[in-house]
Amino acid sequence: MSVRVRFAPSPTGYLHIGGARTALYNYLFAKSQGGTFVLRVEDTDLERSKREHEVTQLEDLKWLGITHDEGPDCPGEFGPYRQSERGHLYQEHAAKLVEQGLAYYDFCTDDELDQMREKAMKEGKPPHYTGKWRNEEFYAEAANRLAGGDKAAIRFKAPRKAYVLQDEVRGRVVFPEGMVGDFVIMRSNGQPVYNFCCVVDDMLMKISHVIRGEDHLNNSVRQLMIYEAFEATPPVFAHASLLIGKDRQKLSKRHGATSVRLYKDESYLPQALVNYLSLLGWSHPDEKEIFSIGDISHLFDLTRFSKASAIYNLDKLKWVNGMHIRSLGSEELKVEVEKFLTPEHFYFSQSTSWQEGTLNLLKNQIEFFSEFEGKVDEFILSEKVEKTDKINEVLGWETTGQMKEFLLPILESKSEDFLSEQEFKEIFQQVKTQLGLKGKPLFMGLRVLLSGAGQGPELGELIPLIPIKTILTKIKGL
Repeated sequence: MSVRVRFAPSPTGYLHIGGARTALYNYLFAKSQGGTFVLRVEDTDLERSKREHEVTQLEDLKWLGITHDEGPDCPGEFGPYRQSERGHLYQEHAAKLVEQGLAYYDFCTDDELDQMREKAMKEGKPPHYTGKWRNEEFYAEAANRLAGGDKAAIRFKAPRKAYVLQDEVRGRVVFPEGMVGDFVIMRSNGQPVYNFCCVVDDMLMKISHVIRGEDHLNNSVRQLMIYEAFEATPPVFAHASLLIGKDRQKLSKRHGATSVRLYKDESYLPQALVNYLSLLGWSHPDEKEIFSIGDISHLFDLTRFSKASAIYNLDKLKWVNGMHIRSLGSEELKVEVEKFLTPEHFYFSQSTSWQEGTLNLLKNQIEFFSEFEGKVDEFILSEKVEKTDKINEVLGWETTGQMKEFLLPILESKSEDFLSEQEFKEIFQQVKTQLGLKGKPLFMGLRVLLSGAGQGPELGELIPLIPIKTILTKIKGL
């Protein structure tokens, strides 16, 4: 069987982070199976659907590296790829069900439907449809009313039996008899209902696997009924776990940004967001946490999904983003970081070697490119020393005072702006041998005196980047 999967967003707003994960899973599965990834726009909500939202969502998917093989912008043989352009197909298929007695026209008003619902609830019964239009003796009356210009919904005649779904993630799911009553498939205004047009599209587009969120699981029983009515084989279903916040509530804005566009605007790396999203409900066979979309596109399968809800942890995403920053090549890192530096920053007036050394050192200290300028100021340019308990402890050691008196004349004799790496090594050896220091007194003393901090990057890499005049200012202020 040729693998064909689809992602079917509604263009009613920005691409949600959960939708991006669904698109990613479908894309990866198609790639791993040599299949086809279809993008189908579900824009039957005419009031809320906007073409500009469709454009934005496609841009966000492209930014993430999730590209489709068929869609509105690259049509194949199964188009159109917007549901708003497929109305005639839904009308034809609904009419077939009516002709076969598997669906019927319903003229009930909203008030009548409300009364049915209230009556059922009072009697402790499921709020199923009990109107007269289900009965064959009223079919002729329905035809006359339609001929007279009356509008009617088309309601599917739900079989009175249980249905079983063998889901690739949830396992065997049983939908008991009577779980749903007769449901509308076409509204009286001619617009299709989601569960109907979804099945019609998946049938006609030959979709082999449906990978979607667990919140769609209950839709499956209605869809199974419709597949059965058309004597069509349902696709393989895989319902991925829901995304929840650390408080185990449904993901919302209080847990962080919920749209891909906001993460893009906040300068997250697309490869980091993809990396993190792929791990929310799926696990790498080698238990890796950091990888690219290309690394897993050949090994993605449906057996590694978890049934448990996936906890969306913004701190973990930030960590993943930092790890991907560290993996960037020097030139790419330079280009991205410089976008976030003010033009007059000290960085731009320095040598290429100084810039490269600073980039390589501080990329390990940041999770976002926008943090780089602050880290340069903190570790390299700041003349201020925050005298924490830790620093005061080190300054209280007799050996630190001896080291301070030893270092001052050496640094004051330097004519260059910076110590070279070799000069720092020589100073280190002089302090070690001439003052007879080693261990914590040596390393912590040097760190506090030269950097003004109790912790930070490797001293041998950091100190040659700090201007000597800055080092002197710090030492004299201690």
